[in-house]
Amino acid sequence: MKKAAAAVVVLAMLAFSAATDAKKPVAAKKPAAAKTPAPDAPAPDARRPVDAIVLAGQLITMDPSDRVIPSGAVAIADTRIVAIGTQEEIEKEYRTSQLIDRRGQVVMPGLVNSHTHAAMNLLRGISDDKPLMEWLEKSIFPAEGKNVSPAFVKAGTLLASLEMIRTGTTAFADMYYFESDVAEAVNQAGLRGVLGETWIDFPAPGHANLEETKTVSRAFAKRWKGHPRIVPAMAPHAPYTCSKETLLAAKAIADEFGLPLLIHLSETKDEQKTIQERYQMTPTRWLDSIGFLGANVLAAHAVWIDAEDMKVLAAKKVTAAHNPESNMKLASGIAPVPATRKAGIVVGLATDGAASNNDLDMFEAMDIAAKLAKVGSMDPTALPAKDVLRMATIEGARAIGLGSVTGSLEPGKAADLIAVDLSAPEYQPVYDLTSALVYTADGQAVTLTMVDGRVLYDGKSFPTLDQKKILAEAAEWRTKLAGQLSLPVPSFPAPAAPRPTEKKK
Repeated sequence: MKKAAAAVVVLAMLAFSAATDAKKPVAAKKPAAAKTPAPDAPAPDARRPVDAIVLAGQLITMDPSDRVIPSGAVAIADTRIVAIGTQEEIEKEYRTSQLIDRRGQVVMPGLVNSHTHAAMNLLRGISDDKPLMEWLEKSIFPAEGKNVSPAFVKAGTLLASLEMIRTGTTAFADMYYFESDVAEAVNQAGLRGVLGETWIDFPAPGHANLEETKTVSRAFAKRWKGHPRIVPAMAPHAPYTCSKETLLAAKAIADEFGLPLLIHLSETKDEQKTIQERYQMTPTRWLDSIGFLGANVLAAHAVWIDAEDMKVLAAKKVTAAHNPESNMKLASGIAPVPATRKAGIVVGLATDGAASNNDLDMFEAMDIAAKLAKVGSMDPTALPAKDVLRMATIEGARAIGLGSVTGSLEPGKAADLIAVDLSAPEYQPVYDLTSALVYTADGQAVTLTMVDGRVLYDGKSFPTLDQKKILAEAAEWRTKLAGQLSLPVPSFPAPAAPRPTEKKK
């Protein structure tokens, strides 16, 4: 009973509380404060980020249609060209924190030097005005025998790299000794190179005999095979300095590693005569008879090849490197370049080494190549400027086996490019871009050099190289060589201190 009475009391209390709450007024809810509209936030940038964009006044692509784009631009990412087009098209699709402005200038593929001896920059001007064999046997070979070493080679290659970068060369084919040290210098500089270790039938620096040459060459191939910018190669010097055994041993290692073969071929009349007497055939046909020739062979010079030689070289897909200035200076002859190209042989342009040129300026080589072909054939239409420009770019790249990598500005290819400023008085006025580049410009007009999208020269400095140190080392080598060879050399005393300004009375 007590529990039931307690329950009644609790229910009565709850009912009274509910009735009391119902009589209380309900407070009205305050209206929510109106939200102040936020300022318009910038829309997210949907453009694709890239590493760099290069703007051009005129963009020369050297692609299959030889397209030239006014107010053009190149977008670069991960060492490669992502896109080319007008500035409006590129800036609409891509964004970058590195905008390289060369509006008012020509942007074009970097130049390709298809034959040189970079380390021989230290021998520039050491011996001039002599026939090739006398120049080699009485001047160059003795100087090399006393001095060529890893240190010499690296110092010379760094000096050559400075010159090539400054004058717009981005890729080159080299033949010399201690090529692994050459490769170290080229890698430091940031250039692209096909680098050939020399084979020769007499003792040479680092090559006491054929067995040592094989060992050195195989180690070089193993060390650098697969590098993104350096292609190791085998480089038997020439048919007149290499036996059949040497040539085929070089070819065997090239075939084993899938490497190019570089060789001097038919450079002089003396070579033609020597091989004819030795083997009763031309150098080209002898190389073919022993099974040396193939699509991986690059023949430097090819001055004295005849029509039958051209057929053989074309059939074997051998490429050639034309060295007009060296051939002129050594009076080696005039290479039949128009006929060689007509025969279907890819011909690149080259400077040869600075000891026989005496510079590595590919703009100068273009000018000379075009004019030499004209006077040699007495035909002013021979080897026109547009063909020479191709030889210095895309055809040069094909000649050294890198046509799919460089030589033209196309999406997917390496970002190897240069900018050329034609605004100086000595280049003006410009009516035709190709004419201006081939016949008027020189390497000093270059204001930008890039390889794999990396700036190697910005118009003022060399980010990858210590110019002052390199030039100081070159001066040291000059002093050493001049002393050995008893050469009188000019001195360059430091300029006198400026006079203090006189005060006006």
